[in-house]
Amino acid sequence: MGPYDDRPWTAYREIVENIIIPLAALIASVLSFYSGFGLGTLLMPALAVFFPLPAAIAATALVHGANNLFKLMLVGAKAEKELVVEFGLPAIAAAFAGAWTLHFFAAVSGGHSYSYVLLGKIAVITPLKALLAVLMMAFALLDLHPRLKGLKFDRRYLALGGLLSGFFGGLSGHQGALRSAFLIKVDVQPQSFVATNAVIGFMVDFARLLTYAFTFFVLGDPGGSGAVPVTTVALAAGASVLGVLAGLRFLHKVTIGAVQIITGVMLGIIAVALGMGLI
Repeated sequence: MGPYDDRPWTAYREIVENIIIPLAALIASVLSFYSGFGLGTLLMPALAVFFPLPAAIAATALVHGANNLFKLMLVGAKAEKELVVEFGLPAIAAAFAGAWTLHFFAAVSGGHSYSYVLLGKIAVITPLKALLAVLMMAFALLDLHPRLKGLKFDRRYLALGGLLSGFFGGLSGHQGALRSAFLIKVDVQPQSFVATNAVIGFMVDFARLLTYAFTFFVLGDPGGSGAVPVTTVALAAGASVLGVLAGLRFLHKVTIGAVQIITGVMLGIIAVALGMGLI
């Protein structure tokens, strides 16, 4: 399929992809269970190695949605209703706006970018990636710097945080990172943090998947999703469910400080990768 069909290991490609991609989904799911983000960011590059980019993006969205739905079923009852309403509803509205903005940008121009080759791979830096990298690194410092990690956000800014994370979620799919960076600073318990993240994440996923489906199938975005690897998606979704169960097993032993460190480290790693154009 695509430019990868001519590689020497073509005959074994399906076996390899059905091992590597579910394994990546399992590891990313465990990490994202505590941090509230990272599954899509870590899984999409693994899928893109084996499939065309449009198919990789569509497959990632399906696995991400299934993962959030399963988390919602398991821990959704522990979500803080105030956070869900005051943060989640603005996030949904902004996710629609961000997804439509993505479609508009794709329709009118290719945008400005800078590319270079690193270890045989073309890395592309766009203004959007650079902006997200700066935002994520700033939030990473808030979580990890000794003098800043104790800082809390007043809950009066919940709506603003929802708008910011929802918009970038619809625009680039990175809503989880900004959402977690904000929610970790509003003084919640680990169980409520995980549950609230799951509920809001599913709400935003549902909003952007509806918009993506409309732009793909009704408006006819180039690339479509005809090459989505159904078997691989099913295996990756199953692996991500196992990751959720593994995360849930140790949730009662995790402190908010540990969640803050996990969130900060992942924010920093993804910020560097985004800023370098690697994802």
